[in-house]
Amino acid sequence: MKIIILGAGQVGTTVAQNLASEANDITVVDRNGALLREMQDRLDIRTVQGRASHPDILRQAGADDADMVIAVTNSDETNMVACQCAWTLFHTPTKIARVRAPEYLKHPALFSQGALPIDVLISPEQLVTDYIMRLIEHPGALQVLDFAGGRVRLVAVRAYYGGPLVGHELRDLNQHLKGAEARVAAIYRKGRAIEPTGKAVIEADDEVFFLAAAQNIPAVMKELRRAEKPFRRLMFAGGGNIGRRLAAALEGRYRVKVIEHDLEHARRVAEQLRHTIVLQGDAADEDLLLEENIEDTDVFCAVTDDDEANILSAMLAKRLGARKVMALINRAAYVDLVQSGAVDIAISPQQATIGSLLTHVRRGDVVMVHALRRGAAEAIEAVAHGDPSSSRVVGRMVEEIKLPEGARIGAIVRGDDVIMAHHDTVIESEDHVLLFLVDKRRINEVERLFQVGLTFL
Repeated sequence: MKIIILGAGQVGTTVAQNLASEANDITVVDRNGALLREMQDRLDIRTVQGRASHPDILRQAGADDADMVIAVTNSDETNMVACQCAWTLFHTPTKIARVRAPEYLKHPALFSQGALPIDVLISPEQLVTDYIMRLIEHPGALQVLDFAGGRVRLVAVRAYYGGPLVGHELRDLNQHLKGAEARVAAIYRKGRAIEPTGKAVIEADDEVFFLAAAQNIPAVMKELRRAEKPFRRLMFAGGGNIGRRLAAALEGRYRVKVIEHDLEHARRVAEQLRHTIVLQGDAADEDLLLEENIEDTDVFCAVTDDDEANILSAMLAKRLGARKVMALINRAAYVDLVQSGAVDIAISPQQATIGSLLTHVRRGDVVMVHALRRGAAEAIEAVAHGDPSSSRVVGRMVEEIKLPEGARIGAIVRGDDVIMAHHDTVIESEDHVLLFLVDKRRINEVERLFQVGLTFL
């Protein structure tokens, strides 16, 4: 696929890294020549220096025959105009734009084909907000991802000493659950993937990814780790787009405090929120945290635009007694550094965003993609089409499907039913199949499985 990426910032770079490794023809456009040269040294891509929304720059980047434009510059307006130019002048089939300002997003009519022709809107702030909300709803989870419109969830947990299933084989899981079926998709032990066969024994500190119907998630988590009390008291450092959205969404169900450094901005946030306490001050101020009873706080989440400030304030909050701390971290190197350390959960906006983009790049009918393990693994929701003569999956049992090494079918959604995949489960046409891929380099093989042959009309 020929793809033009507009913007070589953190999101654009992450997208380019993911797509270039999958044999796509990638061109990146940015005004910063030094940044482009650095990318070209690391990745097999073309680069064009210039303003992303200018028609001559788009033509130079190959817009005449491009399959997709992904506009992720730091300017909403540049992204929107670039998509307009790509459609009006070059008839680019798929246009994806990052739009951050809520003032634009609350008017969906702006992004129709007759106005600004943007096929997919990406709002990293909203994606990160949704991600953090799911973590708050499931105490003890490291990651919670939605599939099939929220009916199925993929949850990552760390198995703890004393958990009912620790030291037992995986096949014992469903016996413990008493009807609440689940499927373990992957196990990571000291960073290495362990094949989740029925005979695999779960050890303490294993990172376990499992699929289950949304209503069964708490029951499964109890088997892998000690049950945690629901969160009640939340504190967010940063009253920007993410902090404000989180507070607005959660203030009706939780006790919420927001710490914002800028006085004027703190006043504006306080005016917008009804049941949230907004404090003006430094989230890394020990006296302020103690004064606000940080030791009684269930979740401290730092979501400013400063990585270092987020990490330090989260570490301080943890030392002072906060039950769980999270930090928004843009730099990939920092994520690896703090994960499983003093910060309980490091949240990467790039990884939250990349899944939404990959959904529209994947071949076959792929309706959802989530990047996992910092992009090394993927969870995919693909729709099976055709009949036994035109499809490699329809009409076949799970054990008959020639999946690449490290790929597993975890669950199937058929209409309103959620079916955990067993070796003799037969896949039908229009089933939503949920797969876990340990090595994303094998993605092309999975895509080919779900492509319908020419015999199917």
